[in-house]
Amino acid sequence: MSHGEASPDGQGLGATLAAGILGRCPACHRGKLFRGYLALAPKCDNCGLDYAFADSGDGPAVFVILVTGFVVTGLALITEILYAPPYWLHALLWGSLAIALPLLLLRSFKGALIALQFKHKAEEGKLAGQ
Repeated sequence: MSHGEASPDGQGLGATLAAGILGRCPACHRGKLFRGYLALAPKCDNCGLDYAFADSGDGPAVFVILVTGFVVTGLALITEILYAPPYWLHALLWGSLAIALPLLLLRSFKGALIALQFKHKAEEGKLAGQ
């Protein structure tokens, strides 16, 4: 199956990811996934999907840390090479970005990982014979 085709549940990977990033239900793509900034709703207010399956763990935070580190470090290096601003300006620019970027990205990364969990029917690993 190619990336553009719909899966057996009728939704393509792109639509599922978009729903997660936008904080929508991974099943119907209409209901709310979150009841707060990062707190999950107990179930979808549109289709009634129970979100008990959803456990993104530390995955979103790890991805956000990696992306933020890459972006901030890269931009700081480029800025230093091209303009060589004073250190206080580096601290102001990159310190602010290092705080703001994770706050902006964390919710959408969490939604995307939960949507992927739903799409691929991921569940907790179990040892053989249990």
